Amino acid sequence: MMSRLWKRTRFDVPCTVEIEQTSETLHAHVVLDDDVEIGPGDEVLVHDAPTEIGFGERIIVRRTATVVRAGLFDRILARLEGYRELTELYEVSFSNGRVQ
Repeated sequence: MMSRLWKRTRFDVPCTVEIEQTSETLHAHVVLDDDVEIGPGDEVLVHDAPTEIGFGERIIVRRTATVVRAGLFDRILARLEGYRELTELYEVSFSNGRVQ
């Protein structure tokens, strides 16, 4: 049981990387093959991903990504951190901006 709390598993999966930089959009998307779902605390590293393109360009390339599955403890920490950050967003969004 103890090893399940900390154990991180990893595997490689093919993926598609799309990057576009135009006057209408600036985005980068990665789609993992085999409908691999990513959960809280998981990490994805795309190998040899393009890092820059010229203005007006759009590229789509095939690469390999390494997925590192979080252990149970890492998943719990990631969820707690997400809730904390969401709470901060609420505080900023609903303040009137005046210092009292």
